[in-house]
Amino acid sequence: MTAAGFVPPVLPRDDVALMEGYHSPQVDVAVRLNTNEAPVPPPPGFREALAQELADLDWHRYPDRAALELRTAIGELHGVGPEQVFAANGSNEVLQTLCLTYGGAGRTVAVFEPTYALHAHIARITGTRVATGERTADFALDLTEVRRVLAESAPSITYLCSPNNPTGMVETEETVREVLDLVPGLLVVDEAYGQFAPWSALDLVTDDRPLVVTRTFSKTWSMAAARLGYLVGPPWLVAELDKVVLPYHLDAAKQAAGRIALRFRAEMDARVAELVEERGRLEAALADLDVDVWPSGANFVLIRPRRVEGGEVWQALLDRSVLIRDFSSMPRLEGCLRVTIGTRAEDDRFLAALSEVLA
Repeated sequence: MTAAGFVPPVLPRDDVALMEGYHSPQVDVAVRLNTNEAPVPPPPGFREALAQELADLDWHRYPDRAALELRTAIGELHGVGPEQVFAANGSNEVLQTLCLTYGGAGRTVAVFEPTYALHAHIARITGTRVATGERTADFALDLTEVRRVLAESAPSITYLCSPNNPTGMVETEETVREVLDLVPGLLVVDEAYGQFAPWSALDLVTDDRPLVVTRTFSKTWSMAAARLGYLVGPPWLVAELDKVVLPYHLDAAKQAAGRIALRFRAEMDARVAELVEERGRLEAALADLDVDVWPSGANFVLIRPRRVEGGEVWQALLDRSVLIRDFSSMPRLEGCLRVTIGTRAEDDRFLAALSEVLA
């Protein structure tokens, strides 16, 4: 902590000094449903296989700079070659590398609010201007608004988040195709929750389209602690990202964890199916309470209490040792709360606490 009146000898950029960081409260509670993590850890076989590989790791050597085995394994998952895969420390570093490569001074990123806050935040950190469009009253993408923003700002990067965070809405294939035809630069479809949705824009990625799809290991693969994400895109784009990212940015342990996780695809697919089923159960139960519920294609649900202020509900739930995400003070999301799909027991405890609070 600096003393009162102390002036640091070096100051940050003016735009950085005015920024606020990205925060999600972490407190000690019985039920934590605020950060969209997987509700259960990886299968025991994953831990055993990773422990064995780490025991044999040459810790005194740098990791594979190209992460070729990991990228090959990810590519096999999606039916593409490693030259179409870029992996990094969480999907947020993927977004940052995209902005460092295709954004920067004199360039613009387009976002459509409400959406994932880090799309705009990372752009500003990299010195990229942000052009903001508004979604409709029900949080759908307004193509007339998309055309306006693209025409006025000519963004080098346009973001679509599908399923959208925090609303849970899934963009249709028709919508994504239309936006892809409109963008003057790169279209990035953020599918951090894509495995829970009925379709994926991965099927639209080709060598001659300026389209990339980002994914993460944090949700489906129960690996939030590892911080591993990736994108699938055309080879010419991946080659440019490889120039920009720091050398040896992916450590050997993380590369091993990612490769080993992909051996457990059947178990992960089963977990996704279970979470989608549990999401339906939770949505049905919420529909019987005094809240508005938005349909979700992700592993979370957005709600708005009708007669009690959202922030008050959030605090009352926290007092009952249930933590969800409070969006009630954000523009366009007044009064809204977001709850991650947890285990059945966690969700039942949340529903009981919410019913008590609303009563």
